[in-house]
Amino acid sequence: MVMFLFLVVALVLVVGAVTLAVVGGGENGPLPEAAPEQLRDPLPPDRPVDRADVESLRFPLAARGYRMGDVDDALSRLGAELAERDARIADLESALAGARAAATHGPVHTSGENHVSMDKPGPRQEDRP
Repeated sequence: MVMFLFLVVALVLVVGAVTLAVVGGGENGPLPEAAPEQLRDPLPPDRPVDRADVESLRFPLAARGYRMGDVDDALSRLGAELAERDARIADLESALAGARAAATHGPVHTSGENHVSMDKPGPRQEDRP
């Protein structure tokens, strides 16, 4: 019983001391508001994001975790750049497939005007008027 009473009194003293420090019972008054941390190394605005940028990205902690605005901005930027790269890759793969198809089927002749047949030789220089 004595031990329980001692623990209750100690708990009340600790809670009172913390309350005084936070609310401000001294000459300094209440604790000043801490300025929110800002993202120290944001993603580079002048070049595409690379793997090292993403790996070094560290979001500052806020009262309830990360600052949602910083996280949302970074994720939006990464999503936009990835979509842009995916579209570029699709364009390049399409162009490569077209080039491979053209190389496989050989050149396509649309008219026979400039076609030189290997069966009949053309007029020789001395046969021309």
